[in-house]
Amino acid sequence: MAQRQSAALDRKKLMADPIMMTTIVLLIAFLTLFILYPLAILLVDSLYGSKGFSLDTFSRIFQLRNFRTAITNTLKVGFVVGILSTLIGLLFAYVEVYVRMRKVVGGLFKVVSMLPVVSPPFVLSLSMIMLFGRTGLITRFALGIYDNNIYGYWGIVIVQTLTFFPVCYMMMKGLLKNIDPSMEEASRDMGASRWKVFTTVTLPLLLPGLGNAFLVTFIESIADFANPMIIGGSYDTLATTIYLQITGAMDKEGAAAMAVVLLCITLIMFAVQKYYLERKTAATLSGKASRARMLIEDKSVTIPLTILCSLAAIFVIMMYLCVPIGALFPTWGYKFTPLTFKWFEQVFTRYRGLRAFTDSFVLSIIAAPITALLSMIISYLVVKRKFRGKGFIEAVSILAMAVPGTVLGVGYIRGFANGLFHTGLLSGLYGTGAILVIVFIVRSLPTGTRSGISALRQIDKSIEESAYDMGANSLKVFTSVTLPLIKDSFLSGLVTAFVRSITAISAIILLVTPSYLLITVQINEFAEKGAFSIACAFATILIIITYGSVLLMNFIIKHFGTSRKVKEGE
Repeated sequence: MAQRQSAALDRKKLMADPIMMTTIVLLIAFLTLFILYPLAILLVDSLYGSKGFSLDTFSRIFQLRNFRTAITNTLKVGFVVGILSTLIGLLFAYVEVYVRMRKVVGGLFKVVSMLPVVSPPFVLSLSMIMLFGRTGLITRFALGIYDNNIYGYWGIVIVQTLTFFPVCYMMMKGLLKNIDPSMEEASRDMGASRWKVFTTVTLPLLLPGLGNAFLVTFIESIADFANPMIIGGSYDTLATTIYLQITGAMDKEGAAAMAVVLLCITLIMFAVQKYYLERKTAATLSGKASRARMLIEDKSVTIPLTILCSLAAIFVIMMYLCVPIGALFPTWGYKFTPLTFKWFEQVFTRYRGLRAFTDSFVLSIIAAPITALLSMIISYLVVKRKFRGKGFIEAVSILAMAVPGTVLGVGYIRGFANGLFHTGLLSGLYGTGAILVIVFIVRSLPTGTRSGISALRQIDKSIEESAYDMGANSLKVFTSVTLPLIKDSFLSGLVTAFVRSITAISAIILLVTPSYLLITVQINEFAEKGAFSIACAFATILIIITYGSVLLMNFIIKHFGTSRKVKEGE
């Protein structure tokens, strides 16, 4: 009874707050228009034709041999990449949490976890081709192998595994740190070997987390467009098939139906990961460890594991270093001396690099603060407010995480090219920079929202209630009380949104027009043409920009963030 009265009182307060009501209405309209509507229009276009409701489009695309092959290829790659990434990530996390190692090795691990964040998604594909392709530095010039073919299934698997395993590593690292060491030490005291303890105690506790990591990687793999496009060769996946169907075959209805199939696969996996495994993981691992863990110091264990992980980390770092080095060679694969900066010069003098970087930077810098602010507003409404549409706002804002970029791109084409529901309304949005900014916002919104929700749940409700009691309205409370307390999450979301926007390609490659030159699209075009040196020059400058942004964010949070003030207050 008391809970009902409290909920009713909260609703009355909300209805009496015009600023909050306006914010909620505008937010629901934004999420519906730019997330739900493009996905709904894909389903409508694929099910309704000139004859009304019909499954003819689905029947037609399933008769296409390349589409059936693409589904099989996509699932095969997704499962293998998911398994390999999870196992490698678990190995790295176990070594860091359980094994005593040198600081140098820990530094290598930190670099490996950072590199995928600050680099474009297809950098490793460039490196793999330049090192192990037909004119690869290692295969052709070091080993004398001339008929090596890195393109295809194994090329995609290797590149995606190296790209995504750091995500699994970070997830597993957090889970392993939360396991109480007393449970494992009790097994050791009873005479169990380390392997026995791992298989009977540690692994069962990790199983939900392993499943979670696998599904996250599986979704990332099947939604990936850039790597299969560059290194896939004739090995088609669903993402590349959808792209070719709309750009090559000019079959928008067929592409919409293919996008629905890919969306269904990712949504099923996302639902399992979000609503089953995440809850099970939280119930299995019951918080922080009660005391410090006794690290493994046995050299028969530490030396092999440290060497193995160090070699893997060095290999990954070498792959990323290949990109800036490749931009210094006169002609990759034919002439490696003398080193030259001509490609960096031609980026700006011949290939309109200044415009590409300017367009990408401006659009990303517009999208980043809007994304960060929207994320904090959504987080605030979800955590601190009670109203009927709260579940809708949370679900739709997180939903964008499960939507592949290619699917979203096709949805925006079908939804806005001829206006809303083909009425011409908002048709002027299509082909402009505004629609690119909106895509950047939608793609980055889930990450910022989850970060904001975690931060806001740590803030006592009484702090804000005292501001309301002193006469402040909802806008004043949010800007002067709540937002300063979650400043670190806001800054982190801002930089994350900027990095994700400036390195995005899968969603925007179908939407970008000649009016805008974007860095990632330029890199993709040069890589497809085999102009690896100029592609590496573009990618190197992009990595410097993104890495500099992350360093700047860390500096601001360290010296001006909330955590510093709290520490000084203690």
